[in-house]
Amino acid sequence: MGSDDTLGKVKDPLVAVIRWVKSRSSREKVVMGAGAAVLALLILWRTITDHDTLFILAELSHFLGIFILGYKLHQKRSVTGISLESQILTGIFLTVRLVCSFMMEYDVHTVLDLLTLLATAGVIYCMVVPREIAHTYQREQDRLKFYFVVAPCLLLAFFAHPRTSHWYFFRVMWAFCVYLESVSVLPQLRMMQKAKVVERFTAHYVFMLGVSRFFSCAHWILQFLEGNRALLAALGSGLWPVMVLLSEVVQTFILADFCFYYVKSYADGSGIVRLPTGIV
Repeated sequence: MGSDDTLGKVKDPLVAVIRWVKSRSSREKVVMGAGAAVLALLILWRTITDHDTLFILAELSHFLGIFILGYKLHQKRSVTGISLESQILTGIFLTVRLVCSFMMEYDVHTVLDLLTLLATAGVIYCMVVPREIAHTYQREQDRLKFYFVVAPCLLLAFFAHPRTSHWYFFRVMWAFCVYLESVSVLPQLRMMQKAKVVERFTAHYVFMLGVSRFFSCAHWILQFLEGNRALLAALGSGLWPVMVLLSEVVQTFILADFCFYYVKSYADGSGIVRLPTGIV
C-alpha cells in the first residue's frame, strides 16, 4: 500500500482534463467545441443507421425538458426564471406543426408533438391561472413579446416554403413552424441574461432544449450529406431546403453559448449557471 504522500500525487484524469480546458484561450475553446460537435456527428453517423431516430431523440429531449419544468412547478410551486413568452411561442409552433402533421404526414412524431404540446399547455396554465404560482412569474424581466417573434417568421414563410403537392396554406404553415421553432427560445435566453444567475431547474430545461436542437440538427445534416433522395424530394427545390438547414443551425448556435456555460458551471463544481452580458 502506498504512503499518504504517494496517494496525494495521484491525479484524477478528469479533473486534469477540465483544468487544462479551463486554461485554454476563448478561441481555443471554440475550436475544441466545434471539433467535439463534429466528432459527435461522426459517431452518430457511424452508430445510428436510421437517422429518423435522431429526430425522435430530439423530440424526446424536448419533452423531458418540459417534464423538468413540470417537476419544478410541482415541487417548488414557483415559475421563477421561466419565460411565459417562450412557452407561448413553443405552444404556437407545436400547435401549427401538429395540425400540419395530421394533414400531411401523420406518424410517431405527431404523437410526441401532442405530448409535448399538452405538457407546454400545462406550464402555461400554471403561469397564468393559479394565483399562488402565477404571482412568482417575473413579468418585468420577460420583455421580448411573442408577437415580435411570430410576425417575421410568418412573413418569411410566405417567401420560403416547401414546393410540394400539399395545399398552399399547409406548406406556408409548415415553414412558419420551422422558423418559429428556431427562435422560440429567444425570450427565455433574454430573460436569463437579465437575471444573470439562472435558476437550477430552468437551466436543466434550457440545456435539454440544446440537446434536442443538436439531435435535430444532426438529423438534417446527416440526411443532406448522405443525399437522402426521398427527403430531398419531400423538401422540394429552391430556397426551402437551404432555409430548413439554416434554421436548424441557427437553433443550435442560439443555444450553444448557454450549453457551454451550463457544462462549465458543473465542470467548476458549482452547478450555478452565470451568464455574461452579450450571450444573446
